[in-house]
Amino acid sequence: MFTGIVQTTGVVRSLESGVLTLDPQEVPGGKPWTIGESVAVNGCCLTVVDASDGLRFDLSEETIRRTSFQRARPGALANLERAMGEGDRFGGHIVQGHVDATGEIVSIRKTDLAWIFRFQAPAEYDRYLIDKGSVCVDGISLTVVEPKDGAFDVWVIPHTFEVTNFRAAQPGDLVNLEFDVIAKYLEKLAQPFLERLLRERSS
Repeated sequence: MFTGIVQTTGVVRSLESGVLTLDPQEVPGGKPWTIGESVAVNGCCLTVVDASDGLRFDLSEETIRRTSFQRARPGALANLERAMGEGDRFGGHIVQGHVDATGEIVSIRKTDLAWIFRFQAPAEYDRYLIDKGSVCVDGISLTVVEPKDGAFDVWVIPHTFEVTNFRAAQPGDLVNLEFDVIAKYLEKLAQPFLERLLRERSS
């Protein structure tokens, strides 16, 4: 499990034949990367298969198709977060590393104190977006502002901007989106009750 607090960024070296290679800019916590550990790469949970020269991950066709890795290019920045360990702080919100969909950066506006990013998600996911709720964008735990029809804003403070791939982001870029897992579980649990209620009212 992750919390959406980016620990470092990595530079994509290549994505060839389903193998993603990147160079992390630092080692979070000072502990060496190990084969088999889980890392959220732009919010997508991947397994380290080689740590001898940068980091290598195996990606399936499904992972590439459903994530922003379909546009991965050498030199691109990737957000990295190691899986939570015992005693770690819970700094953001519950993030599984299971990407629901990709979205697009619509616009980026600079204010005196922050950057305002506007994203467009597929409209069918709008039900998981609530004002002041949580969303994970490229592995970053963020607060939703004014969602409507799948579009929403987030306000990014300078620290977050500087330590994540947002510092290199441009309108039109694809991002990985993971919506609140609690909302998804509540929907699943409530659906049979609501369907039964509708049947009773229509009978």
